[in-house]
Amino acid sequence: MQDNRFLVPDWPAPENVQAMVTTRLGGVSSGGFASLNLATHVNDRADRVIQNRQILSECTGLAESRFSWLEQVHGQIIISARVDGRVVQADGCDTTDEDLACVVMTADCLPVLFCDLSGMQVSAVHAGWRGLAGGILQKAIQRFPEPSQVMAWLGPAISQAHFEVGDDVYQAFVSMDPQAGAAFNQGREPNKWMADIYQLARLQLEKAGVNHIYGGELCTYADSTRFYSYRRDGIESGRMASLIWRGKT
Repeated sequence: MQDNRFLVPDWPAPENVQAMVTTRLGGVSSGGFASLNLATHVNDRADRVIQNRQILSECTGLAESRFSWLEQVHGQIIISARVDGRVVQADGCDTTDEDLACVVMTADCLPVLFCDLSGMQVSAVHAGWRGLAGGILQKAIQRFPEPSQVMAWLGPAISQAHFEVGDDVYQAFVSMDPQAGAAFNQGREPNKWMADIYQLARLQLEKAGVNHIYGGELCTYADSTRFYSYRRDGIESGRMASLIWRGKT
């Protein structure tokens, strides 16, 4: 799919597995939401979000009713993808159905896409630091039959150079796993740390038995042309969507 509005994961997923991440390009929103904002909760005009979601539907070839949207709450709940019109509170979803897109939205937090090596199950997870510290990636992997048969792709997120956190975040991770300390550098002030969200995710995935891990090179904060960043832009920031689905076999 050669389209600058979207990124396609560079990973050896089965042929029937389709995945993509939207950028901020190619939509109809304006201002801080320019232009392909897909979130309904960020004070963008509702009609423009609807048009942007129609653009996503047209580009994927999936009907608008085949996207499983979530109300993300920085928790650890994973649900089965649903298309009954209800938007439930969760930070990840999975499915074995065909042509049903698991979707998460981000603007600095880490989106993680999963599939198994057989292409029978797919999953999308929204992993901010609270979700990571709470074990959301492990919970997502536990929903697959065999962790060693799962592959993960880490989508665009804020990089360590721009992700300063407090000592509470540092302690939340190192108290759970002392090895997590390697993912933090001393910040510019006392009790401040620069956190590598990609390294934290990789460490947890490896400990959970996932051997096939890809992605993790893009920074939402540094690339204002392609990505929204809440930490960079504040309240007037849109959201990108990371989605994965099983095509017909």
